[in-house]
Amino acid sequence: MSHASFVNPVEAFDWEKKDWQLEELLQSVVVIQSFPNELAKLLKDITPEKLNAQYREGSWTVNQIVHHLADSHMNAWIRTKQILHADNPTVMPYDQDAWASGVDYQFNYEASYVVVVALHQRWSLLLLEALKTPEKLLRTYFHPEHNKTFTLAQLIAQYGWHCRRHLAQLVFAIQHA
Repeated sequence: MSHASFVNPVEAFDWEKKDWQLEELLQSVVVIQSFPNELAKLLKDITPEKLNAQYREGSWTVNQIVHHLADSHMNAWIRTKQILHADNPTVMPYDQDAWASGVDYQFNYEASYVVVVALHQRWSLLLLEALKTPEKLLRTYFHPEHNKTFTLAQLIAQYGWHCRRHLAQLVFAIQHA
C-alpha cells in the first residue's frame, strides 16, 4: 500500500453501500493484512514530539491513534468472530472518545502496536478464509448504536477504509509536526 492509496483523513465511510464486490473486499483484506507493516514504517523513527502531533487541531495525537487502532480493531476482530459463529449477533458498542481519555492512552504506543501486529495476523487469515465462501460475506450483525443490521462484507470494507483513514491521519500529523 502506498501513501497514494490513503484516503482523505476526514472522509466518511459510505455506510449506505451494500453491493461490495469481491475484488473490493479482497483489496480491503489486503489493506488490513499489510496495515501493521505500513504502521511500522510510519513509527520506526518517530520522535516524542511527533508522538504528540495531531492531524488537525483538537484531534487525537499520533500516540492516541495507535492505541485507538488496537482497541477498534480488537472490537472488529471479535465482531468478525461473532458474525461467523452466531446468527445476527448484537455487538457491543463502545465510546471511542471515552476510551481515548483513559490512562492507558497516556502511555507510549508500543504495547498497542504489538497488539495490532498479532491481531492483524489472525484477523486477515480469518477474513481471507471468509472470502472463499461468498455466503459468509452476507452474514449479518446488529449494531444497537446505529439500530441497523450490517453484513460481514460491510465490516470488511469499513475496516479497510478505517486502516487507510488512520494511516492518512498519521502521515499528515507526522509530516506537519
